[in-house]
Amino acid sequence: MDPLLLKEAGLTEGESKVYLALLELGTTTTGPLTDKAKVAKSIIYPLLEKLIEKGLASYIIKEKTKYFQAAEPNKLLEYIEERKVKLEKNKLKVEELLPQLLLLQKSAPATNISIYEGFKGVQTCFDHYKLVLKKGDAMYSYGVIAQQEEKYHSYWKRHHLIREKEGIYSYMLFDQGTPKEVMKNRNSFWGCESRYMPTKIQTSAWILVYKNTAAIFLQSGHLAIEIINQEIADTFKAYFDEYWEQSAPFK
Repeated sequence: MDPLLLKEAGLTEGESKVYLALLELGTTTTGPLTDKAKVAKSIIYPLLEKLIEKGLASYIIKEKTKYFQAAEPNKLLEYIEERKVKLEKNKLKVEELLPQLLLLQKSAPATNISIYEGFKGVQTCFDHYKLVLKKGDAMYSYGVIAQQEEKYHSYWKRHHLIREKEGIYSYMLFDQGTPKEVMKNRNSFWGCESRYMPTKIQTSAWILVYKNTAAIFLQSGHLAIEIINQEIADTFKAYFDEYWEQSAPFK
């Protein structure tokens, strides 16, 4: 039998090897057991102690020599039930501690940087606004690239429908050269106002800002960098405000 199968019962690979070897050997000393289990001599006693603690092995002493034997396999079920009871108790303890743990998290340093890769990763990063913004809040995007893969266009359209439902506003500044049909589409959604950037500068990356979060998206590389820091978010938002004041409503 593959020792890894017993990992589902909560045994380590080493414990599983020793337990299976004990079942096959019956009552035995550590010499034959080490050979049968194919574990190092230096760890055979610690592994046996663990099995004894779990009620899955025992020993007797004959002429000052310890002989070990495996508990019947049914004991595995008892051990699993005991683990379930302990896990349930631990779960209740963690639930009681949860408010304190959340307070600790809030008191942690205010900066958190995460990197997301792949199309799904970009979506995950972008979708974090749903965890923070509420009805009446707004999100701000600028430097939005002119040309995008169709799968991104489809995703953004679905996003706007969700945003509408949640009552969240969106203000967007697209790179010049973005097709007018794209601009018309974005402006057709409730609570969304899209304009052209007031500069001809075009880059491969664009920026999203909301609350204490700033995210940089490189769609061509399917990459997103999320920075959670109020000062950094405020800085990016200041740039957005400056560009927005210089831009004109789309017609």
